[in-house]
Parts: sequence; structure tokens; C-alpha cells
Amino acid sequence: MNLFRISWSNLKDKPLSSFLSGLLMTLGITIISLLLLLNKQLDDQFRKNIKGIDMVLGAKGSPLQLILSSIYQIDAPVGNIPLDEAERLTRNPMIKTAIPLAMGDNYRSFRIVGTNKKYLDHFGATVAQGKLFQQDLDVVIGPRVAEATGLKLGDTFSSQHGLDENGEAHEDVKYKVVGILSPSNTVADQLILTNVSSIWAVHEHGEEHHDEGEEHAEGEDHDHEEGEAHADEPREITSMLIQFRNPLGMMLARGINTNSKLQAALPNIEVNRLFDLLGVGVDTLRGLAIAIIIISGISVFVSLYNSLKERRYEMALMLSMGATRAQLFGMLLLEGLVLALIGFVLGILFSRIGLWFFSATVSSQYHYDLTSFTILPEEWLLLGMAVLIGLLAAALPAVGIYRMNISRTLAEE
Repeated sequence: MNLFRISWSNLKDKPLSSFLSGLLMTLGITIISLLLLLNKQLDDQFRKNIKGIDMVLGAKGSPLQLILSSIYQIDAPVGNIPLDEAERLTRNPMIKTAIPLAMGDNYRSFRIVGTNKKYLDHFGATVAQGKLFQQDLDVVIGPRVAEATGLKLGDTFSSQHGLDENGEAHEDVKYKVVGILSPSNTVADQLILTNVSSIWAVHEHGEEHHDEGEEHAEGEDHDHEEGEAHADEPREITSMLIQFRNPLGMMLARGINTNSKLQAALPNIEVNRLFDLLGVGVDTLRGLAIAIIIISGISVFVSLYNSLKERRYEMALMLSMGATRAQLFGMLLLEGLVLALIGFVLGILFSRIGLWFFSATVSSQYHYDLTSFTILPEEWLLLGMAVLIGLLAAALPAVGIYRMNISRTLAEE
């Protein structure tokens, strides 16, 4: 007697109830699996990019915004800070490295960041083709930038002002691609990197061009005065990424926030706070998904219980023809197991499809890649939970087989 074939036939005989039970199981598995995938990949991205950055120095404002914009490149910068003031604060002997960042422009939504070689070294990014930027308006581009824009070595392009690709273009100044980075699976993969003075040069040229237009319109001549004004303007950057020599450096943040016009944000604290805020919603969704899986188990129980009542004569007949009660018990367990496995397989499949859609949205806006589809260890535990619920839901009504009176059941029919 092929128990699996009989179990499958029984499920097909009740398509509506089988579909409902499988759908509920699939929905619960999908939600939990998708939450596990997103949590794992977002945590990996956040932790990997934050590694080795103990403090971010920037303008006063939201510390979380400063972290997101300076480290992860997924928010607007808080503002600019004077370079000389930032350098003065970072001369402290407890500071090991200080990496300057100057931002404000983009090319086709990919951010252009002025920095130095320490930034590449920090993220382990190396030049795969060409060379590192050495003079103003030279840029090296991340592999995701090269793939999305089609830029190659020797190509030139104009940047757009701001972080929106629809911003005003700096048509009179062109960057030149001198290098393409190898993949590092960090934020550097999606950036266009140049030296800080290139950012200054582009914006100073833009201001001069704007001033000249106004002068021609008004018939005035302020060339000498404007030149002196630009020469006297203090240099500014967006922020600095700081690494301490030892944990005692954390004390610097409070002093900077209290005694200076700049802000010192601690990435670990802000990221943990962000995950705590997100965790409330994630825990709620996870609880909802578990409730759905339990409801699917109840649905399996009701379905098999009703099925057992309807098939009492059939099962009594099978028992009279030589089938054992254990075999019939196993047949009902198989029905619960099949529904649980179908729900798990479809749930895992749908969670990957959901992750793909989510990654496509994130990639278009922030250029992060979240399409790692490997099975997580927690998902094997999810399989165990689904199987346990399916078997338990089937075992409860199946116990009735051992209480069945064969002669009475056949006589009643």
C-alpha cells in the first residue's frame, strides 16, 4: 500500500481546504523568511561599512543623519564644516586617522565624494583598472557605477549639483575617469571618488560662472573684488570619519559636542538605536507571521478531522482488508507533513521573490545590492517549526483511528 500516493489523493479530493491550509502556511513562512533575509543583509551591510569608524565629525544637526550620509551615503548631508576647525579637533593624540569627506554633487544619482587614499584603504577597495586620482577632476569609480553608467577609462562627464540626478549640471567642468575599483562589497562600490580639491574647484567655478552672468546682466565689473572674496573664503568639507587609537577616545565626543560648533556622532550608538526602532516593527510582523502559521496548523487539524469523519467507512474497510492502524495513522501524518513542506518550499520561494523586488527598489534609490539568496541557518529552524506544526495538527485527529470500532463502523454504513 503506497501511503504517500493515498495521502496525496486525499489532499486532492479536498482542494479548497488543502489550498487554504497550504496558503496560510506559505504566507507565514514567507513573512518570517523575508524578515530574516532583510535583517541579515541590512545588518551585514551596516556592520561592514561601519567597521573601524569610531566617530563622525560634522555639522550640528541630527547625529543619525550625519552617520547615514557620511558612512552609508543614503541621506542628505547635515551641512558643511570649516576644514581648519575639523583639522584642529582631529590633532588630538587619541585620534589615529581622520578621513575628510566633501560631498554635494552626483552623476546619474551616484554620489561624487571628495576624499583621499585613506578612504579606499579603510574599505579595502583597490584599483582594478587604471590608477588612483592624482590631480583635480580625476576620479575613480566603483564597479556598480561602471556597470550602471557604462563609464570607461578616459571618459569624461559633468556632475549635477545636489544628490538628485535632475539637479543643475556643471556643464563647464568635466571629470575624467582614471580608475575603476575592484568589488569590495562596501559603500565604495557605488561611489565616484576624487580628491577634496576637485569638489572645491567645481563649485568655485560654478560660483564664478554665476557671478559673471550677473555682472554682464547688470553691466558691472567686480572681477577683482570677487577674486579676493574667493581667496578669503575658508575651505569647507562635509564631514570627517574618525578612528581612535584606543577606546578612551570616545570621551572626545562629549567635549566636541559641548565646546565646539561641530557635532561628533558615534556610529555604533546611532546604528544600534536605529535597529532598536526598526526592531519593534520587525518583532510585530514576526509575531503576526507566527500567528498565521499556527492558524494554518489549526486549519490542517480541522480539515483532517472533518476528513476523518467523512472517511470512517473507507478506513474501517481498509483495516478489515489487512491495513494496520499504524499505517492509517502514518497516512494522516503524511498529509499534514506534505502541506507543511509545500508551505515551506513556496514560502522560501516567495520570500526570495519579495527580496528581489525590495532589492530592485533599494538599488534604484541607494545603489545597495541585497540579492543574496542563500538559505539562512534560521530558515532550517523555520522548516522544523513548520513540520512540527503540520505533524501535530495531523496527529490530533489521527489518534481517532485507534478508537475506531471496525465492525460498528461498517454496520452503520
